[in-house]
Amino acid sequence: MLNQNPWWRYMLVVGMLLLTLVYALPNLYPADPALNISASRGGSVAEETHQQLVTALAADGISLKTSALVNGQLLLRFHDTEAQLQARERVAATLGSNYVTALNLAPATPSWLAAIGATPMKLGLDLRGGVHFLLAVDMQAALEKNLNDLTALVRMELRQADIRYRSVQTDLKQQQVTIMLRQANDATAAEALLKKTDAGLEFSRSSDGLVLQLNLSELRQKEIREYALAQNITILRNRINGIGVAEPLVQRQGADRIIVQLPGVQDTAQAKEILGATASLEFRLVDTESDLAAALAGRLPAHAELYQSRDGRPLLLEKRVMLTGDHITGASAGYDDSGRPQVTIMLDAPGSSLLSAGTKDAVGRRMASVFIEYQAGSERAADGTPILVKQQEVINDATIQSRLGGRSFQITGLSSSAEAQNLASLLRAGALIAPIQIIEERTIGPSLGQENINLGMQAIQWGMLAVLVFMAVYYKGFGLVANVALLANVVLLIGLMSMLPGATLTLPGMAGIVLTVGMAVDANVLIFERIREELAEGRSVQQAIHQGYDRAFATIADSNITTLLVALILFGIGTGPIKGFAVTLALGILTSIFTAVIGTRLLVNVIWGGRRVQSLPI
Repeated sequence: MLNQNPWWRYMLVVGMLLLTLVYALPNLYPADPALNISASRGGSVAEETHQQLVTALAADGISLKTSALVNGQLLLRFHDTEAQLQARERVAATLGSNYVTALNLAPATPSWLAAIGATPMKLGLDLRGGVHFLLAVDMQAALEKNLNDLTALVRMELRQADIRYRSVQTDLKQQQVTIMLRQANDATAAEALLKKTDAGLEFSRSSDGLVLQLNLSELRQKEIREYALAQNITILRNRINGIGVAEPLVQRQGADRIIVQLPGVQDTAQAKEILGATASLEFRLVDTESDLAAALAGRLPAHAELYQSRDGRPLLLEKRVMLTGDHITGASAGYDDSGRPQVTIMLDAPGSSLLSAGTKDAVGRRMASVFIEYQAGSERAADGTPILVKQQEVINDATIQSRLGGRSFQITGLSSSAEAQNLASLLRAGALIAPIQIIEERTIGPSLGQENINLGMQAIQWGMLAVLVFMAVYYKGFGLVANVALLANVVLLIGLMSMLPGATLTLPGMAGIVLTVGMAVDANVLIFERIREELAEGRSVQQAIHQGYDRAFATIADSNITTLLVALILFGIGTGPIKGFAVTLALGILTSIFTAVIGTRLLVNVIWGGRRVQSLPI
């Protein structure tokens, strides 16, 4: 019999509606204004501090919604932004500079929804508020780092090939590595060996053949810059995702710039803490043969540098870096056999080879682990950007008992398990390939974001109202069916936007929803007009319904596929706001086809299908 719904159509429509409705529900619970409090150097907030703050806020008459101490960080929720701002000043005065207090918006999703992974739609910076940074990557530092790594690699390759040399030195100003050989005929062998190691090197020799100079080719330098920029973007994404910022935007701009947008982070303190955490490790041998007293007096040997350990001891370390953080693939915190905190570091294959070669002839000597951070100093460059200061600290020095091999080893000497956890977290996220400088920062307040949301919601509501009235008046009973499908379409769209991990709703995305509302009834208009034509040609009601849906489908598919292709192209080549528009447009096309072709057909068949009716309210 014509116009009978198969069982799969009921299952499909009801299942999709229930699934998306559940995942759309978290959007009914707006986020709470909150303060996120964490220790400034990787420690944890104590329960005593938690109770101290609760008492201080109550004494000042500041209404606190909830407070929770989770994973060493304290989250305070408030009823409104006014209480949030008042509390921030009180917390800062109470705790001082040992803690980072950041304004945030904490999700208020009920626990039963959070348990199944249901979360609200991710809002972009223009809707939720947040911070915007423009970062500059220090490409010169990237080249210098590559040259230092190249120097270490050259030494290792020459030793393994038994090619004798006097010295291998790096000239950072000239961007070259100079090899002093013992015999002139070794230059040819060294050049042939190193060409196999790195095809991007250019070679030149002195007239006597005892000096071989290595320069990075222009193509190789370009590759280093591109790699540094791409890796910094990846590492920043990993680092920001690791601390739970919802849908950050990290993208390239130009040859050496990175844009970072952190929705929901309402002050720059926490953001700078995240972006400035450029921690890495270097492993160097301790120079025990030179005179430490002379070095402290300013007479440093040419091959060594003066460092200070965590407990204040001066140490002379060789300039040659045995291993850098670039080769670290993982890190985990734990305890050694004596119960002291330690970090186990996993290396890649080249890093394992470098460490093995570096410790081969260093058994019995001490190796130091140098912790490095780049922080913005007080001095500024000519363009006003702060100059990064490299801060170095020896966190561990231990005697090499045997040649280190394999893919992992341990470092100890850490002051607490919290510091071990912090160091392991930073190393897992990765060390930045090159330092970054913040050259522009902007803060978008939550009031501006809320105003944008309100205006966008008004546009959606008025657009829906106009469409609902028109369809009900012009198509009567069938128009009401289309209206039900339109409301279901909105639920489907919001549910899918909430479910997709990479989808972010922006102000242009809200424009895409408004456009979707108008487009959602296009398919119904095509179907209903086709049914009218079939009735005008004298076909029965049941035949008109059947033919109307079947014959209109090709037209619906053609018109929507072309629009979907445009949306995919916009998503592929667009950035930021354009992507947000493309996402809602593409999802809206898919949901409108589903509700029009399958959803309305189910309702029409339930109401009029398979019955002896003389006319249709269309």
